[in-house]
Amino acid sequence: MTASADGLPAPYRLLHLPEIDSTNAVAMRRGLAGERGPLWVLADRQTSGRGRSGRTWVSEPGNLHASLLIETGFPVAKAGQLSLVAGVAAVDALRRAGAPVPGLRLKWPNDVLIGRAKAGGILVESSARTPQEGRIAVIGVGLNLAAAPPGLEPAATNLAAHGLALSPSEALCFLADTMDAALKMWNEGEGFAAVRASWLARAGAVGEPLVVNAPEGSVEGRFAGLDEEGALVITMAGGGERRFTYGDVTLAAAGAGSDDGSGSR
Repeated sequence: MTASADGLPAPYRLLHLPEIDSTNAVAMRRGLAGERGPLWVLADRQTSGRGRSGRTWVSEPGNLHASLLIETGFPVAKAGQLSLVAGVAAVDALRRAGAPVPGLRLKWPNDVLIGRAKAGGILVESSARTPQEGRIAVIGVGLNLAAAPPGLEPAATNLAAHGLALSPSEALCFLADTMDAALKMWNEGEGFAAVRASWLARAGAVGEPLVVNAPEGSVEGRFAGLDEEGALVITMAGGGERRFTYGDVTLAAAGAGSDDGSGSR
């Protein structure tokens, strides 16, 4: 694969900024203004980093704050699958980067964990310029490379504490490569079965106890996998299964409660 001057696979380009409000916000503004992508936006610091459901993402120095703008023809119903695509890419990037990190895994829908502690997250947003111009998507990825916010519950951690030392630019080069491969595998939803299998191979074990903090309240159960569209499936204590397309997941042994919000850009 041909690489650009920034070390990214062609035809990806890089916009590297010292300080911005949010990499997702910058990428989306540029996309709506006509930027076609594929474009990575990398920031040394974010002043208004965002996680899922409008939560704040703490942008510690030395961590990765990056978003990918792509133009795509996927059906809007498949937009949520991009979080799973990006999760596979994030884990694969860290595996390629150096020494193995024991306990590196994924948690539905958008978290990168080391053991039970959060090491990164993903925020996907999509929009249409006009009905005639198709859709754009922004895939935000935040990785705690050098630091993690203290005092969170569940706890957060960073890669350096587990023996993997990477600069944001180095991490992005690995991530750009693996994201390109994961997006090609996904193929705008046509290849989601392969993405689903890859995500499950990088996730927790079937039967793991968890709590889903859904809009209607907290639901306890055990991880039973993903359905064919990427929704979470849990087995209920009284028998039967439930499917969730939205909600925060807490590993039950760590105590019930909502996700810490370090969800991404």
